[in-house]
Amino acid sequence: MIRQLHQQLVEGKITAEALALEYLSRIEKNDKEIGAYLTLLEKEGILERARQVDTKIARGEEIDLLEGIPGAIKDNILVEGVRATAGSKILENYTAPHDATVVTRLKEAGAVFLGKTNMDEFAMGSSTENSAYQVTKNPRDITRVPGGSSGGSAAAVASGMAVWSLGSDTGGSIRQPAAFCGIVGLKPTYGRVSRSGLMAMASSLDQIGTFTESVEDAAILLSRIAGEDPMDNTAAPTLTNKSFEDELIGDIKGVRIGIPEEYMSDSIDPSIREALQAAKKNLESLGAVLVPVSLPHTKMALAVYYVLMPAEVSSNIARLDGIRFGVTHTDTDGQKSGDSLLDTYLKNREHGLGKEVKRRVMLGTYALSSGYYDAYYGKADRVRALIRQDFEEVFKTVDVLFTPTTPEVAFPVGEKTTDPLTMYLSDIYTVTANLAGVPALSLPIGDKDGLPIGGQFLSKWFDEEGLLRVAHALEQKQEEIKKAK
Repeated sequence: MIRQLHQQLVEGKITAEALALEYLSRIEKNDKEIGAYLTLLEKEGILERARQVDTKIARGEEIDLLEGIPGAIKDNILVEGVRATAGSKILENYTAPHDATVVTRLKEAGAVFLGKTNMDEFAMGSSTENSAYQVTKNPRDITRVPGGSSGGSAAAVASGMAVWSLGSDTGGSIRQPAAFCGIVGLKPTYGRVSRSGLMAMASSLDQIGTFTESVEDAAILLSRIAGEDPMDNTAAPTLTNKSFEDELIGDIKGVRIGIPEEYMSDSIDPSIREALQAAKKNLESLGAVLVPVSLPHTKMALAVYYVLMPAEVSSNIARLDGIRFGVTHTDTDGQKSGDSLLDTYLKNREHGLGKEVKRRVMLGTYALSSGYYDAYYGKADRVRALIRQDFEEVFKTVDVLFTPTTPEVAFPVGEKTTDPLTMYLSDIYTVTANLAGVPALSLPIGDKDGLPIGGQFLSKWFDEEGLLRVAHALEQKQEEIKKAK
């Protein structure tokens, strides 16, 4: 879609200003029902950026593929001068003092920002029902959740209220909503994209990624946000001279695709199993070789994730006291409450943080406490190393892996809010990529009664080229089949 819009801009069939106005109109018309956006940028500022693109085109200047293309940013990624709440009450009055590195790079590419999207509070959740502000609905069925924690970003793209969006993925927070909403969600390799300006949830797991309508669009966005950054010493350089979109050659003959047996449990929805079988046949018809493989420590991944992640959460959330930044709770008479500094901290966090955040902070604090560190965090970290070793071994024999993204399609709003353990199971097929640090992508492979089904590809560390190439080939094959019907 990005390339097509770019071509229309260059040929003068549309203007960037008219394109921005069209998307603002869609937001005004549809977002009351969907609830994808928390904050819209100032309209005149949006249109001014668009007019700058139109001026360049009028002068005959070359423009970037992403220039003038409207998109959205998850509300835990900083945009200078714009409110950044991370879906939390404690940050309802916080304004970002600077841009995240990814935002700076997108501005340099000429992209147009529409607004900040809703999310589970501090990215803790799988349904975008944990936001302190609103519940986001799935555009495919508004009685269903869009997934989480990046549900607002997914819903914005799926509903046509943004061409692209950015999200963050700590245990599946891009891929699961992409699967639920029927779009493409990319979590790059840990370190492929700078995390500077991303509000940290679990620093060894977080990664900024993309939501788009197509695999090519994901590649275009990744080309513009990837690379090393002096503000993030975990961000690695991109060594290829090609843009990622130039790697989509369509030919995957001889590519070895591993099918992990651990991801094909009896708990998978039968419709998802059928969609996976159809996708596998399509891959084989393209010349790929399917290979049964095993990732034996996968069965421990969810337990490991829900020890390590809360431990890091408890450390990262400690900075939120409502005093240095964020909201300080006041009593009904307007006086700041708290008989002591400790009492003030407690009241600010009591009123400023939601149940899920408090739950994970307490779990993480317990896991890190004296006498329990080795039994919980230490042991989980050792098993994490074994999970990574599984991927190292399997990638000696295959090029990519193919799995379901989720065990079920989008579930009804409110169905799991009182049962956090059941909610956590939504991440069962996605957390391994974060624990190992490998790149992963979800794309639509079918549907169940109109609700999208996602398939997930995983590849070697820093092999987004191979990941995108295989996903793009499957996507194109599926499009051919649809057109032939």
